[in-house]
Amino acid sequence: MNTIISPSILSADFANLERDVKRIEDSGADWVHVDVMDGHFVPNITIGVPVVKSLKKITNLPLDVHLMIENPDKYIEPFAKAGADILTFHYESLCYEPSYYGHSELDSESSILQIINKIHSFGIKAGISIKPKTQAQVLLPFLDKVDMVLVMTVEPGFGGQEFMEDCAEKIKFIKENSKDDLIIQVDGGINDKTALICKSYGANSLVAGSYIYKSSNISEAIKSLK
Repeated sequence: MNTIISPSILSADFANLERDVKRIEDSGADWVHVDVMDGHFVPNITIGVPVVKSLKKITNLPLDVHLMIENPDKYIEPFAKAGADILTFHYESLCYEPSYYGHSELDSESSILQIINKIHSFGIKAGISIKPKTQAQVLLPFLDKVDMVLVMTVEPGFGGQEFMEDCAEKIKFIKENSKDDLIIQVDGGINDKTALICKSYGANSLVAGSYIYKSSNISEAIKSLK
């Protein structure tokens, strides 16, 4: 599988979002990564359903929507209908603090499987993500059910953070325990050097924001990740 490059529009100019999406589309990007943050699950607030709906009108690239939100099950249908092609939710939104979210561990696993099935019911890809402090082993019940696993190599919530290599080591475990066609995506501190580390462990999709959008040559930046 060729490496899928999914530039994060979190680093784009929101006043010129159509222009900046066209720039990555014309420069060889494969997907558009859309970071949805609610100010609760992560400490920042970004964009929601209306922006995804608008993006769908101006690009032919698949919309790779990363839900960093509480209660993701409530928002699957709105984002799917808005045009998301891939919907990724966080394991921790249901399992990290079960007492806080009102779930037992057993209920949480069942809820995750329901979310995966609900995403698939809209004919789109389902992804599951883990934060840096979450072990890859928690994903074992879901690796044959999802289309993508997203490994965070920074704490989610802000762009421009430094890459955590110990988090990238989870990729190897996921690769060894998953089906051949699983997309293993990495997000956080990705550049031409850290991309090599991630790919050496088995990653086949990379999210990059600052590295691409702050580059003087976006096309060359994307090519360097591939």
